[in-house]
Amino acid sequence: MTSQKFGLDALLTPDNCVLVLIDHQPFQFANLNSHDPATIVNNVIGLAKTARAFKVPTILTTVLEERGGYLIKGLQDVFPEQKPIDRTFINTWEDARVVEAVKATGRKKIVMAALWTEVCLAMPAIHALGDGYEVYIVTDASGGVSPEAHEMAVRRMVQAGAAPITWMVFGAELQRDWAREASVPALAELLSVHGGGTGVAFAWEMQLLRTGGRG
Repeated sequence: MTSQKFGLDALLTPDNCVLVLIDHQPFQFANLNSHDPATIVNNVIGLAKTARAFKVPTILTTVLEERGGYLIKGLQDVFPEQKPIDRTFINTWEDARVVEAVKATGRKKIVMAALWTEVCLAMPAIHALGDGYEVYIVTDASGGVSPEAHEMAVRRMVQAGAAPITWMVFGAELQRDWAREASVPALAELLSVHGGGTGVAFAWEMQLLRTGGRG
């Protein structure tokens, strides 16, 4: 399969992608040095809530959770009914359960975020690209043991054919048109909580709408 790099078909929609979140666990956060850990926590939870709001299938996975720690609570709380797939493989894409879960969705675009970027994201991203999937890596919901490790991993994945995005881009592509009002309330709510300055501005706009512009 040839990956679509441009044109409308290169964009994500609620119906064409699956989200895979890999190893957002205490052990991985312990040596996260490319980003502030609180930022990654905020961003990956915002990413997960976006997937839930748009009904994008989401697969959670951990590695050796009894030693590395369970999935962080804020992320697990987005999908309380789902038990993460706990692996021994460092490369998630070598675990047949994960591959089968993705195949079961029937979708060829995989959105991935992981700790650490240079290992737990790079390995499955490059592997899945080789199996004919289009892979989108969420760089600000992933992180490495150093800024250099994160950056080199992103470069490596891009060279292999992955498309780098950030978590709010994911929501923007899924929403696409503000006239699609059914998903606007959920998107607005999660942006107000996780969107930083964008969330503050969004909350102000919503307040103006509610008060008829009286502030």
